[in-house]
Amino acid sequence: MLEVRTPEPIPSRIGLLTVWLPRVAVALLFVAVGFSKFSDPMWVRLFGRIGFGQWFRYFTGVMQIAGGVLVLVPKLSLVGIAMLACTMAGAVITWIAFGLALNAPIPGALLLVLLAVGWSEYNRSRG
Repeated sequence: MLEVRTPEPIPSRIGLLTVWLPRVAVALLFVAVGFSKFSDPMWVRLFGRIGFGQWFRYFTGVMQIAGGVLVLVPKLSLVGIAMLACTMAGAVITWIAFGLALNAPIPGALLLVLLAVGWSEYNRSRG
């Protein structure tokens, strides 16, 4: 007698895109920005101006690269997003504290994107 097996459902491609597209976009952006902290003279001048020292530029670059990589690991994506959100919140506060509030919307917008992606990841992980 033949055994009839029902095929396993194929995961929705739309569902995969809505999960992975934001992760990959965030990862690419922050890994690139993190690496630029090690080579772009603009960052050397900026971190010299804010007075935290060049060690903080390296620390921020490592945090952004690590956060970008962690976003691609499903079980650690919220950790990566939290790390990146902290760097963007710090950037917003720093721009405002140094009287350059007109520069704050860029990291502020990135912070909002990270919060939205993080909220989505959190809801997905819960259920």
